[in-house]
Amino acid sequence: MLECRNLTLTLLLDGRNLIKDFSFTLQRGDKAVIIGEEGNGKSTLLKTIYNADLTADYCEMSGQIITKAKLAYLPQSLPESDLSRTLAEYYADVDVFHHLAEFRQIGIDPELTSSSRTLGSFSGGERIRLEAAHLLSQDPDILLLDEPTNDLDLEALEWMEQLISSTELPVLYISHDETLIERTANVILHLELTHRKQNCKMTVARVPYSEYLARRSRDMEHQDQVAAKQREDYRNQMERYRKIRDKVDHQQRTISRQDPSGGRLLKKKMHSVLSMGARFEREKENFTEFTDPEKAILTKFDPSIRIPAGKTVLETVIPEVTAGGRVLSRNVSLTVRGPAHVGIIGRNGSGKTTLLRRIREELAGRRDIHVFYMPQDYQEVLEYDRNPIDYLAGHYAKADVTRARTFMGNMRFTPDEMLQPIRSLSGGQKAKILFLEAVLRGSDVLLLDEPTRNFSPLSAPVIRETLQAFSGTIISISHDRKYLTEVCDTLYELTPDGLVSVRPDRFE
Repeated sequence: MLECRNLTLTLLLDGRNLIKDFSFTLQRGDKAVIIGEEGNGKSTLLKTIYNADLTADYCEMSGQIITKAKLAYLPQSLPESDLSRTLAEYYADVDVFHHLAEFRQIGIDPELTSSSRTLGSFSGGERIRLEAAHLLSQDPDILLLDEPTNDLDLEALEWMEQLISSTELPVLYISHDETLIERTANVILHLELTHRKQNCKMTVARVPYSEYLARRSRDMEHQDQVAAKQREDYRNQMERYRKIRDKVDHQQRTISRQDPSGGRLLKKKMHSVLSMGARFEREKENFTEFTDPEKAILTKFDPSIRIPAGKTVLETVIPEVTAGGRVLSRNVSLTVRGPAHVGIIGRNGSGKTTLLRRIREELAGRRDIHVFYMPQDYQEVLEYDRNPIDYLAGHYAKADVTRARTFMGNMRFTPDEMLQPIRSLSGGQKAKILFLEAVLRGSDVLLLDEPTRNFSPLSAPVIRETLQAFSGTIISISHDRKYLTEVCDTLYELTPDGLVSVRPDRFE
């Protein structure tokens, strides 16, 4: 139904290949997920498959994309022109009456399609539902989804899982939600950039995600064992070879000139010895390479950073949480003492982001703590027109910027990416810059709005491990079920009547 044949994608900026000679057929029943580290080109691949014109300004394509099917594409973020449209304008091309089943399946009131509210006035999760309803109403043959779970609440996450699992349509999608991948994917497309992003590799595995990870781990371990054994054998062979060569060389230098027959024999013997050495060198050229897997690296927080146990970080009562003139929640009471890791969940549009901004305002004047805020929309705090190095240089000392360069290199930024405008980087790379800034600032209180939303399923475990080990206080909003289970020791749900305590083991 959809075939990529010898597809190669090359960045115009530096000539690097993101994909090389990639061939793949999306078949009926396939639920194929594209995984890979941040900035590897997953979204570029998906966009190119949908419409190569979307990436032509920064990426050159060769090879073929063959399909006669009708593709429906859900982008990671809508263009500003769509966000400013009213729902009536957005759904103007949809015969709502003939697609009532799709709207009800997604949980969208069909009457909303004639609303004068703009698409941008809805929360991120609400927009995903509205976009999905519009997508399915186009009667597509194949779904292409770029981060369809971003901003979805837990109920909507389960709905998206059900949609991907139950649809008869082939689905090619990108997701950072490990739980969703584990429950829905039956094909894994793993895009890797190794050797400082100079070598690209695409692995296709028609197995569930957990089986793929286990098989990959076993294969890499076996390959490294073979490579190590070959090199050990080579060292032993070369040691024996050098001893023989040196012995023959010594015999040649000390043999009497009165023994020409012996000299000829030693010369012949040396020729054989040198041939043996040359053979060993030729064999070395065909050695199995050691694996060079992408390793998610996140800068660690200084272990000396800590909030004393019992210290009051926040004690607040907010009468009303409002947005767009609507009251979303009343009587929100929250007390946080160090070194708690607090997670806040809630339905889309319940006011979680608004609440976190209020908390940030309350803590802004405190001098006894160092607060860092990571918003859901990174543009709230990052200066998108500056490159990462200039951005950090404008806020920190020269020594810190030198340190930041080292950290960014460790986090797999190339030198070119360090000097690109921040707006051109992937969501995961922007998130890494924010984490780096939190480290440089020595923050002991982290306010995090969906901290793992842009990290790949390969990076997310490292993020969780880093935050779990953080000895300061975390107040976070998340719909990442593994994050809520592994990082948070206290959970609340934001309801219209305030915060309600939730059992931490609810998502295990």
